[in-house]
Amino acid sequence: MSVDILVLPEHDWRARAAAHRARVDELVGPYLERRAAGSKHPVIDFLFTYYGHKPAQLRRWHPGYGVALENATEYDGARGYQPLAPADTPAWTADPAYLARRHDTIEFVANLLQATASRSAHLSCFGLHEWAMVYRSEEVRHQQVPLRLGHEGTDAVVESMPLRCTHFDAFRFFTPDAAPLNAEPLTRESQLHREQPGCLHANMDLYKWTFKLVPLVDSELLLDCFEFACTARELDMRASPYDLTEYGYEPIRIEAPAGRAEYVRRQSQIAERAHALRVRLRTACLDLLGPEVVKAGFRGRRNSPG
Repeated sequence: MSVDILVLPEHDWRARAAAHRARVDELVGPYLERRAAGSKHPVIDFLFTYYGHKPAQLRRWHPGYGVALENATEYDGARGYQPLAPADTPAWTADPAYLARRHDTIEFVANLLQATASRSAHLSCFGLHEWAMVYRSEEVRHQQVPLRLGHEGTDAVVESMPLRCTHFDAFRFFTPDAAPLNAEPLTRESQLHREQPGCLHANMDLYKWTFKLVPLVDSELLLDCFEFACTARELDMRASPYDLTEYGYEPIRIEAPAGRAEYVRRQSQIAERAHALRVRLRTACLDLLGPEVVKAGFRGRRNSPG
């Protein structure tokens, strides 16, 4: 069985790619300026240092599986692409062999997204994961910014409330004294059974999972997830133990009842936004997992979508 490939004319896809790059530059321009000047940012840098995705990778536009780009010679040799043939005019598209190689990853992501969405949102963690990462330790993860309450005050906040982290990739950075205080131990193996839609980091990870599926998914979804991750990261750090006023971030004082109430309101809003992105990404995964897609050949169909 073959799959129709929609071939975008050169003038069409180049305009879309340019609009995509402009949107990326608006989002990451300040980061690049700081990096060029040799300075760091404790909030935004995380989106590039932790996730490991470079701005140059984010700037490259991808139409997603099933779409070919006319005269896109710069995609020749790019990971996950192959030339579309036979054709009067050369074009490049996502390679079905690459899709087959990524099958297990796509399946894992689809299952994780479904499992996460099937649970109720937990809104009582109050962002204490960042506090647990410095509990009873003289070391801090962000050396260039001070702790708002100092070490003793930070420790006292951790000891005053239960730790209810459900995200392994946050839990694994807890200090040795903080880890036993969590409601339950977390492991990589239990990730599928513990992640829930109220977790800021599980929601930020939508960007990570989308990036892992490039170029099989389109860049509009990728950039929507990145922009969303920027918003979630801001809340994450405003509720953290760090004093970020120098960078323009007013703290959400989760050590007080009013601060916890504000955090829950914002966390709930983040979870609602994440739901729509999670549905879009899982739908993309299920489309890619169709058995006729993995084994398909190609035959081109040239026209511009409406």
